[in-house]
Amino acid sequence: MKAVRIHQVGGPEVLTYEEIPAPEPRKDEVLVRVRACSLNHLDLWVREGIPKVKLPRILGSDVAGEIAAIGEYVTGLSIGQRVLLAPMHYCGHCPKCVAGLQNQCREFTVLGNAVDGGNCEFIAVPAATVIPIPDSLDFHQAASVPLVFVTAWHMLVGRAGIRAGQTVLVLGAGSGVGIAAIQIAKFFHCRVITTAGDEAKLAKGKELGADYGINHYHQKISEQVRRITNKEGVDIVLEHVGAATWDESVKSLKSGGTLVTCGATTGPNASIDLRHLFARQLTILGSYMGTMGELHEVLQHVFAGYLRPVVDRVFPLSEIREAHQYLANSQMFGKVILSI
Repeated sequence: MKAVRIHQVGGPEVLTYEEIPAPEPRKDEVLVRVRACSLNHLDLWVREGIPKVKLPRILGSDVAGEIAAIGEYVTGLSIGQRVLLAPMHYCGHCPKCVAGLQNQCREFTVLGNAVDGGNCEFIAVPAATVIPIPDSLDFHQAASVPLVFVTAWHMLVGRAGIRAGQTVLVLGAGSGVGIAAIQIAKFFHCRVITTAGDEAKLAKGKELGADYGINHYHQKISEQVRRITNKEGVDIVLEHVGAATWDESVKSLKSGGTLVTCGATTGPNASIDLRHLFARQLTILGSYMGTMGELHEVLQHVFAGYLRPVVDRVFPLSEIREAHQYLANSQMFGKVILSI
């Protein structure tokens, strides 16, 4: 089969489009013919070098396609069925997995990180991670959903406990997580403030439901938040940018507010004045992906049309170097897709 692998870390030039043997599914696995796989910043980080990632590695966390073969222990699925894959790997039998907390499993990882992902023609995965999709979603749309929507759902619903009527600040309107979070917050009838680096992205964020937009290159986020909220601040900040926005995110919170973070795109080092933390009774939460239960929950709303994926641009798998460079330039609004 055709696949893209990295044999060494580095820039887009290390992405190698090559012929390799197709995987053989185990008796409890399903072989999926990959039709689309979306890019995430994780792909860039693994390519550039993350500790303990064994090479060669096939990148790609978000996969949609058709079932090509089924292991003899697998029931409830059929060959030719259109599916997407849960973008996660877990053991399935530890106390955390049995309790439905797969993202706390000691073996938990994301496809394309510690295990091979979907930048290839075929992938073999456990049957439990294979989820049928409705005809209303094409493969490009389906591949735009899993990682970012389960991440945003876990952040807002599972961790921050979002409630109707709250005010939510979503950083990065054009990012995959940002696009999902805006829609989820509006789904819960919240007031949404979002940020972006240009007016076009802010306009698209408002089309998704955001009530206010802040251009973070020309406006100070916390000052605009205070203006919009009559100096009160927001109930929840959804943070995934990291060092570049951390201080502004903390300053944007109201007393008793919650900051939930899932990433550090601009760097992992951040500090906080502990006096503000305890005097204003702030809550700082970490969030990592989500559980299988949360993925199924958010997918119900996607399949029903209440939440919708946004595709920015589609590249053929053979042009993966160009796709990585496009993602690194951060000009997109929505997901960058590899068509396979």
